[in-house]
Amino acid sequence: MPDARPDNRHDALLAWLFVLVWGSGYLASKVGMQYAPPFTFLSLRYIFGVLCLVPWLLIARPPWPASGREFFHICVAGLLMHALTLGGSHYAQYLGMSAGITALLLATQPLLTAVFAHHMTGERLMSSQWAGVVLGLAGVALVVWHKVDVKAVTAASLAAAAISLAAMTTGTLYQRAFCRTADLRSSSFIQFVLSLCVLAPAAWAVEGFSVRWSWQMAAAIVFLVIFASILAVNALHLLMRRGHAAKVTSLMFLTPVVAVFLEWVMFAVVPTGLSIAGIVVTCLGVALVSRR
Repeated sequence: MPDARPDNRHDALLAWLFVLVWGSGYLASKVGMQYAPPFTFLSLRYIFGVLCLVPWLLIARPPWPASGREFFHICVAGLLMHALTLGGSHYAQYLGMSAGITALLLATQPLLTAVFAHHMTGERLMSSQWAGVVLGLAGVALVVWHKVDVKAVTAASLAAAAISLAAMTTGTLYQRAFCRTADLRSSSFIQFVLSLCVLAPAAWAVEGFSVRWSWQMAAAIVFLVIFASILAVNALHLLMRRGHAAKVTSLMFLTPVVAVFLEWVMFAVVPTGLSIAGIVVTCLGVALVSRR
C-alpha cells in the first residue's frame, strides 16, 4: 500500500502557506489603502494580477474552459471570491469599521460553511468538530477584542461586511461544487479580468480613481497579487478539492492570530493577555475541526 505521508506533508505546507499569507494580507491591505481608496486599490491589484498571469499562461498553456457552462461557473465563483468578498471587506474598513470587528465578522465564515456544507452537500461533522468551530470563533473574538471599536460600526459598513461574508461563504462552496475540474491558472486569469471589469468602473464613479503613488503601495500590491490572490487562493482551492469544506475553512480562524503576531513584530503592537488566551483557544478549535 503506498505511503500517504508525502501527500499529507504537501497538504500541510499548502495549509500553512494559506494561513500565513492570508493573515499577512490584512496588514498589506491596510498599508495599500493609505494611498488609494478600496475600489481603486483593488483595481490596481487586479491589473497587476492580469499582467503577472499573461506570461505564465503563454508559457504553461493550460487548458481553458471546455464549455460555456464551465466558463459561466468560473465567472460566478470569481465574482463571489474576488470582487464581492474583497470589495465588501475593504469598503467596510474604508467606511470606518475597525479591523477588529471586520476580522471577527469574517471569522464566522467557517461556521457558516460548516452549516451549509452539512445541509447542502451532505458533509457530516462529529460533535467534537462542531465544538471546534465554536471554539475557533470564540478564540478569534478574544484575539481581536482589544481592537474592536463598536462606535465605528454604521449600517453601511455592516452591510458591506455582511456582503463580504456571504460572498466568501457562497464562493467557497460554489467553487468546490461547480469548478472541480477547472484549471486554476486559466480560471484565475478569467476571474481577475472579470473582477477588474466590475471594480474599475466603481473605482472611477465612486472614488475618481485617485492614487498617491508610493513604493509602499506598490509593495503591498505585489505581495497581495503574487502571494495572496495567486498562491494562497490556489492553495485554498487545492485543499478544498482534497478535503472537507469545514476542515479547510477552519484554517481561516488562524489568520487573525497571524495578523496579531505580525503587528507585534513589525509595529511593536504588543498583544494583550486576552489575545494570547484567544490564540490558545483558536488553535484548540482548529485542531478539533481538523481531526480525522
